[in-house]
Amino acid sequence: GGGGVGNASNSGVTVVEEDVGEIVRKTTRGLLASIQRERDGEAVDRARIKRLTAALVNLGLYADHFERAFLDHSAAYYRAEGTRAAQSSDAAGFLTHCEARLAEEEDRASTYLDASTRRTLTRCVEQNLVETHVIGVLDKGFDALCAENRIEDLRRLHALCARVDKVDKLRDAFAARAKRVGAAIVQDEENDKDMVQNLLDVKESLERIVSDAFGGSLELFSNALKEAFESFVNSRRNRPAELIAKYVDGKLRAGSKSGYVDEEEMERTLDAVLTLFRHIQGKDVFEAFYKKDLAKRLLLSKSASVDAEKSMISRLKAECGSQFTTKLEGMFKDVETSRDIMRGFAADEKIAKELPENVDVFVHVLTAGYWPTYAPCEVKLPRELDHLQRVFSEYYLSKHGGRRLVWQNALGHVLLRAEFPKCGVKELAVSLFQAVVLMLFNDAETMSFEELKDATGIEDKELRRTLQSLACGKANQRVLSKTPKGKDVDDGDVFAVNDDFNERLTRIKVNSIQMKETKEDNDATNERVFQDRQYQIDAAIVRVMKTRKTLSHQLLVGELFNQIKFPAKPADLKKRIESLIDREYLERDRGNAQVYNYLA
Repeated sequence: GGGGVGNASNSGVTVVEEDVGEIVRKTTRGLLASIQRERDGEAVDRARIKRLTAALVNLGLYADHFERAFLDHSAAYYRAEGTRAAQSSDAAGFLTHCEARLAEEEDRASTYLDASTRRTLTRCVEQNLVETHVIGVLDKGFDALCAENRIEDLRRLHALCARVDKVDKLRDAFAARAKRVGAAIVQDEENDKDMVQNLLDVKESLERIVSDAFGGSLELFSNALKEAFESFVNSRRNRPAELIAKYVDGKLRAGSKSGYVDEEEMERTLDAVLTLFRHIQGKDVFEAFYKKDLAKRLLLSKSASVDAEKSMISRLKAECGSQFTTKLEGMFKDVETSRDIMRGFAADEKIAKELPENVDVFVHVLTAGYWPTYAPCEVKLPRELDHLQRVFSEYYLSKHGGRRLVWQNALGHVLLRAEFPKCGVKELAVSLFQAVVLMLFNDAETMSFEELKDATGIEDKELRRTLQSLACGKANQRVLSKTPKGKDVDDGDVFAVNDDFNERLTRIKVNSIQMKETKEDNDATNERVFQDRQYQIDAAIVRVMKTRKTLSHQLLVGELFNQIKFPAKPADLKKRIESLIDREYLERDRGNAQVYNYLA
């Protein structure tokens, strides 16, 4: 009997197990259907779902029977949805959708699923909805998000990339975009005048994206931006460095027009420019153009703010060291010293007797090594100006024996008093060359181009520019008339005082065409930089070889790249080595032509 009972009992248990299994399967199917309906936007009885999942947990059936099926179902659901959403939505819409779905699933897990499901469910959604499609979003929509400064969407993108370990891909996309946009600006030669401002605007925009959208990976993206700028700023040799110097010149001059300088705005501008300067490799090119422009600002009193000038030099000194700014600081020192010299000159009683009444003189005494190199310009000065130069020279040399003064007439400027028939007495702010020409008309009513050339001694091209500024410029600056009329100055043209000149202002600034930048000036500055680099390379080669005595070509080139502070190609270094061999500083080793010996 016991055996029979046992068989009956076993048979009964089997039936019960089969019934429970079917119930669990039906319950699971029902739960999955309800969850899918909720995912599709329908309202469901969340309390009932919670009671059923809790019951499965209590019976020990949750993990094996429900959770596994639920995660498989979720993976399939989000794979399909991800494909549809990626195809039908733009980047911003897809990102918003992903963020919303992740939030929904976290809410679902916390509301009616067991706590153990939350992490695996989140990972399931991340893998099937986000990770599978995020590269496509970067390829399709990242540029547009950046271009439109969609900070919220970019922050969303960064957060999603961080979830699926794709921040490195986001960094690569960001760096690639920065390089593309920056290179397009640098290579656009037709818009060189706007290059620096455009680069600053792009930099500000990209930095805002880094700080506001990618703040969780600040260092990673800041380094990517730095690398991108170093790449494209140096993709066009020398020109960006030159234009950055010109941009600074424009800013440090700008305040002089209104007479007011916003110090805080100026400081922000200088800080921004310095970040660009930091990336350029040809800092010696920047220095050459910056020094040339600084000289004009100082000598023509065109600085917007002396404090801003010194602030910029302090920044350059902190960035590149004192050696970089020695000459720039020397220029300021010369200007300050010149003021002291002129105070002594004005206070000298003997000098006062030699100077005409109502004539003020100011001379900048410049140390040749600090300032740009200026080509000598010959000119026959009127006796009044020649007398002033001679008086100052005698005074200065009596105080500083053993020195020599070389007058840079091209840099001089004069304030002349002139009387016109229609507007009376005016003050003309002119260059020294313009003054030399105008003062000839104190003794002559008309003069031909050839007569002016002979009387002034000014070089032909310079004289044509000077006459053009006096006779062919704006009506309110046309103090001479030219026959025949025209925009250019030709041989045989005849000039006279413009009797129709009628300007209401008391002081008129006649623009000096010779002070404007020309391509020849820029080429000459670049050539001086090139020559300086040649000297520096030669000096570095001799310095290394003097220490090492014997060195292979490869090792010598490696040492030179460590020492020189500007970009150079191996071929350029090889030429300088060959030059030193020709000049017998070095010789090739007799046993190995790739080894050099230093000749003491």
